[in-house]
Amino acid sequence: MTDVHTPSPVQAPTSTTLVNWTTAIYALHAFSLVVGIVTTATIIGSFLLGLPSLLAVVLNYVKRGDVRGTWLDSHFRWQIRTFWYGLLWVSLCLLFVVFTLGIGILIVWLPAAIVALWFVYRIVRGWLRLAAGRPMYA
Repeated sequence: MTDVHTPSPVQAPTSTTLVNWTTAIYALHAFSLVVGIVTTATIIGSFLLGLPSLLAVVLNYVKRGDVRGTWLDSHFRWQIRTFWYGLLWVSLCLLFVVFTLGIGILIVWLPAAIVALWFVYRIVRGWLRLAAGRPMYA
C-alpha cells in the first residue's frame, strides 16, 4: 500500500508558468484575507465574497486541467476545497443564527472566528508548501 502523502512517482513535468499561476492564486486569496483584516470588511466576507478571492476560484477551475497529473494539482484541490468548505461552514453558522431565532448571533462569533483563522491557516500553509516545491495533502 502506498503512502497517501507522497506524490506519484510518474508525474508530468511542471512548468514555471504553472507554478506562477498557482502562486498568483494564493496571492489573490491572501489579498482578500488582508483586506478583511485591515478594513471594515470581515475576513470571512472578504474571502468568500471579495473579487480577488472569487477570481482566484475561477482561475482554479480554468487552469485545473493544465495542472492535472502534476504536484500542483494537489494545491489546486487545496485552494478549491478551502473556498467551498469555508462557504459550507459559514452557511452552517448562518443557519444556526436563523434557527435559534437570532439568539445564536450572541455566540456565532466564536465559530466564525474559527473559520476565519482556518482560512488564514489554509492559505499560509498552502503557499509555504508551494514555495518549498511540495504538494499538499488534500
